[in-house]
Amino acid sequence: MRRTKEEADNTRTAILTAAQLLFLKKGVSHTSLEQIARQAGVTRGAVYWHFQNKAHLFHEMLNQVRLPTEQMAKQISQCDPHNPIMGLRQLCIEVLLTVGRDERKRHILTILQRRCEFTDDLREAEERHEAFINEFIDLCEQLFSQPTTAARLYAGVTPRMAAISLHSMLLGLLSNWLRDPALFDVTLAGSMFDGLLRGIIADWEPSTTCNLPT
Repeated sequence: MRRTKEEADNTRTAILTAAQLLFLKKGVSHTSLEQIARQAGVTRGAVYWHFQNKAHLFHEMLNQVRLPTEQMAKQISQCDPHNPIMGLRQLCIEVLLTVGRDERKRHILTILQRRCEFTDDLREAEERHEAFINEFIDLCEQLFSQPTTAARLYAGVTPRMAAISLHSMLLGLLSNWLRDPALFDVTLAGSMFDGLLRGIIADWEPSTTCNLPT
């Protein structure tokens, strides 16, 4: 039984790896389950044994790299309650650094950003991805809305505006770096986020650090 489960796990991993390679090369909409099966060296039936359809396979591939909102909330909550935005800054920096050093995550995010057309069969995956983005923005807004932080925002900058600006910068940096890794050094992410935060928070000074748990 143990060997059977191990073989099943190996087959599932091989299918996910094959899907990643083909999605990256051909795009999601131009890749069939038959092609994925051939690339993985398995039958199409084996693909259907592990995944209901291509949308399910695509979603499971994304789950390998997606950062759950609950985990982010837990990490940020462990930072200094008087300056929770420092924790958010550190988390955004870590996202970019991780993409820079993790090839699999880099490839999967490239597929999501540049090789995927959300057709009808991927609608559920698209909706779940959009829900994740909205949760992240809502979480950021809650942090910017805390009294000690809201009082530091420039006049006219609402917590919602600040949250959307931060998310837009994170998404923009990710998209641009995935498009051209030579465009900027991801280790400079801290300085770039500090530039944005100085335009949002009147007295922003990243003079302290918050070590987030891994």
